[in-house]
Amino acid sequence: MTKEFRAHFDFAIAFANGGGIHGEGFRLDLPRERMTEEEIGVLLIAHLGLALVSNVELRDLRIVEEPHRGSRGVETSDDAAGERRVIDLSHAIEAGLVTYPGLPAPIISPHLTREDSRSKYAPGTEFAMDIITMIGNTGTYIDSPFHRYADGGDLASLELSTLVDLPAEVFHLRDAWSADRRGIEAATLADRDLRGAAVLLDTGWDRHFGTPEYGVGSPFLTEDGARFLVDAGVILVGIDALNIDDTESGGERPAHSILLAAGIHVVEHLTGLDGVPARGSRFTAVPPAVRGFGTFPVRAFATVAMSH
Repeated sequence: MTKEFRAHFDFAIAFANGGGIHGEGFRLDLPRERMTEEEIGVLLIAHLGLALVSNVELRDLRIVEEPHRGSRGVETSDDAAGERRVIDLSHAIEAGLVTYPGLPAPIISPHLTREDSRSKYAPGTEFAMDIITMIGNTGTYIDSPFHRYADGGDLASLELSTLVDLPAEVFHLRDAWSADRRGIEAATLADRDLRGAAVLLDTGWDRHFGTPEYGVGSPFLTEDGARFLVDAGVILVGIDALNIDDTESGGERPAHSILLAAGIHVVEHLTGLDGVPARGSRFTAVPPAVRGFGTFPVRAFATVAMSH
């Protein structure tokens, strides 16, 4: 995997037509380790989308080896023809798995055991056939519009082109929220072109999956964040937490309501997003085509160029 680097610094920017801006503790993706202050200053201007800049001053500059976070102005490799690796982003389903506290866990039982099958097939030939009873909201699953709206499209209506090989924009937010600031706001998502993308929210909450802690204090997407993603033209939104909404604020579910009304798929309970680069990967999450059904587990995964 190619090493990635970021610059840490404070800055002061002056504009040719007057005024200026300052920043402290800023971090910026770098295309390579060795760069001059002038080159980093140009990247900063591009990332912030500024014009008429007369001077950029960087202070306390450090270049650190750490994964990119998706800064604008830094190109990423997305060579579909090159060699790629696959990163599994799904929780495995097993009997007794608790996904969402209060919902039933899956039950797995045999329909035909290998022992019983021996009397039905030729000598040396045996099969196992099993039955799984589970709610659709099990493991890593997708929500279709039918989950929220009676007249919304069900799982069978989802276009495969909106589920397979989507350009992924991963927001690594493990240091961006706290117990008293759990909501992911529009401003956090506003520095990239997201049209046609799968937006994946890496909060790190998957570390609690399967424990009582998973159901309390989970990060979520705010209402204004959901509206921003609709306006940005995203195709799918995924999160590695308990719910795309805040389940501790009453019965309202604005993120579900807004995203699913716009035909944007929602994938919840992802895992392993810290292993996916901020930009340049492709995302897939496909459920079976079940009619009259709104949610179902998916095998979600990202494909990443070997250079990452």
